Amino acid sequence: MQTTRLRTSSTVSGRDLTPLLAGAATAVGGFGALLALTGSHSPLRAPLTLFFLLAAPAAGIAAALRGFDPFARLLASLAGSVVLNMLVAQGMLATHRWSARGGVLAVTVISVLILLLVLLRRRRRAKGQDL
Repeated sequence: MQTTRLRTSSTVSGRDLTPLLAGAATAVGGFGALLALTGSHSPLRAPLTLFFLLAAPAAGIAAALRGFDPFARLLASLAGSVVLNMLVAQGMLATHRWSARGGVLAVTVISVLILLLVLLRRRRRAKGQDL
């Protein structure tokens, strides 16, 4: 039995929009984190911060799951993002150190660490293949 895949791409007039969408998501998430860290009273603070809290860990987890099917990768990274946010919140509540700024900082640090570990692993594999 043969499996047929439909190939869909985010192209407009032959151009790939994936880097553009990734850049826009990074800008939106970064702006949400900035609004949360500065204590702004903007009406955009809550939705953009929520976007950052879901997207930042999901990006790191998705990078680690490079070989998975795209839909499975998306689902696993979003689930991992929710779990990571819950663990940070639970840890902060258990130690009586809850704050919105602290939560955003903790999620940012953990997400950056995940991405750095993925980059180090890829670099180590690339060096191993060159030898």
